Formats: sequence, structure tokens, C-alpha cells
Amino acid sequence: MAKDINSKSPRNQTIFLDEQDLHIYKNGITEVVGPVELADIIDKTICQDSFKILDYMPRDSVDLLIADPPYNLTMKFNEASFKACDMGQYQNWLESWIRKLVRIIKSDGSLYFCGDWRSSPALFFVLQKYFNVRNRITWEREKGRGSKTNWKNSHEDIWFCTMGDKYTFNVDAVKLKRKVIAPYKDNGQPKDWAHDKDGKFRLTHPSNMWTDISVPFWSMPENTEHPTQKPEKLIAKLILASSNANDIVFDPFLGSGTTSVVARKLKRHYIGVDIDEKFCLLAEKRLAMAEPSPDIQGYSGGVFWERNSGNNIKRAAD
Repeated sequence: MAKDINSKSPRNQTIFLDEQDLHIYKNGITEVVGPVELADIIDKTICQDSFKILDYMPRDSVDLLIADPPYNLTMKFNEASFKACDMGQYQNWLESWIRKLVRIIKSDGSLYFCGDWRSSPALFFVLQKYFNVRNRITWEREKGRGSKTNWKNSHEDIWFCTMGDKYTFNVDAVKLKRKVIAPYKDNGQPKDWAHDKDGKFRLTHPSNMWTDISVPFWSMPENTEHPTQKPEKLIAKLILASSNANDIVFDPFLGSGTTSVVARKLKRHYIGVDIDEKFCLLAEKRLAMAEPSPDIQGYSGGVFWERNSGNNIKRAAD
């Protein structure tokens, strides 16, 4: 049941669905019942089982795939759920749909797959069968509960894959703006750093260890009720690095819509699929909100900022 958004505190910016939203955004979601042309599904939120639509999508139609499948954990996603299983069963489940991606990703396309320490080994085992595995990104997930009998889990993985040896990687689009701790000079001039109105900073090349990501929380305008929502900043890095304007970004596990929303903000096309109607409606609401406000927290001026530093919230188009 939709929450009463009027009851939340003034600082709580979490996006909820009210009764009116259920009617407004229902017309925006669609379903695929057979083979379709790209024009039928581009910039659409599709509400159905992702495994079915993979057989219907046009061949060589996707430039970039971002997949955040259920990790091998027992978890409920609103009306849908996933039950933990042994590693062999999980690998078989992954392979049942990953193998179908080969047909729909362009020959120069890229793919990113999210996982945690439990699911990552199975992901790698399956991915290396079908794609060129280029790297494993590890990002710090600063949220999470501690444990008295184990180490607190504070990171997740993203596997970076390509279809072939020719692929897009826009390194200058994903540089990180870091504060300069030791501002060295050469002949009195800054060496590899600059002093601007915000302080002393240098642009650094992106690594596969990300410590600048904030997991959405209640006072952030991108926050939703989805239990495993990925941050817009994280998805923005993937999209900017591995696609160009007007490319098609596909997310078969859309959740609350982050991939589609960020694709729209960054002037890409999107195809988003999720089995849960409530999350599809939430995605449509966020897409409508993205039109007048294309902000991405932590990204401005064409660069990414360290967490909690500098101009963390500006228009993405700046």
C-alpha cells in the first residue's frame, strides 16, 4: 500500500507513491508479448519477467547493459522474492539468462554486473564463458549493520565486461576531483593540481576502487523504498564511461528505476525491465521528476567529487 507522503518529516526527501501516482504513471509502463522492434521498447519501462523479454528483443540493439540481479540471498523485493541456494544452482540461474544477452548486445557493447562477496565468484565463472571480463570494480558501501561474529560487509563488486576488443571507454568523462593534501609545485607553479574557488584539487584517473559513493538515505532526493537501490552517482560513472550520447542503455533488473533515470539525465536512451509493478511505477515517477531537475549528487562540472566534498549537488548539465 502506498505511504502517506504528507506524514514524513520536512527533511525526508524519500520518493513515495501516493494513490494518485498509481493512476498517473500506470499508463507509462508497458509489456512485451512477442518479438518487437527497437522503436517499440526504447525509452520504456517494461513490467514483466526479464527472462521472457530477452527472447523478444531485437538482435544487436543494446550499447550498454547494467544488471543488478538478486544476490544469492533470501530476500523479498516488494511482491517478488529470491531464495538463497547453493553455488551450483545460483550459477545455473545466472547462466540461464546471461547467455541470452549475447544476441542483443552490440559487438562493441559493454556490460556491467553487480554482486557481493557471495555472488561474485559465481558471476565471474559464468561471465568469462560469454564475454571479455575486463575488470572488477569494488565500491565502498558505507551503510550496513555490524556483526559480533564476522567482519562487517561494507563493499560490493561490479564486473566490467565487453563483447569484444573494440568498445567505448570515455576515461576523461569519469575523472575524480580530489582535494590536494600535498600541493607540490614545479618552478613555483602547481604540479598536476589547480587552485580554484573551491580550494586545491587535482583530477585523477578512475580506478577500480571507489570510495566516493553515498548509498541513498532518507534526506537525499533520489532515495526510495527499494531495499537495494543503487546510487545515481555509481550508475552515472558506468554510463558516462561506457556509452555516448543517444546510446541505448538496458537494465533487466530495473528496481526503482535508477539506471533509466540516470540515462535520461545524461542524454542516453534506456530500456528498463522489472517484474514488480510498484517499482515500475516508482521508476516512471522518478523519470518524470528527472525532466525539470537533472541533478546527480556528487557530479558537476563534468567531474565526480569525493564524497562529502565540494559541489556535491549541481545540475548534471553544468
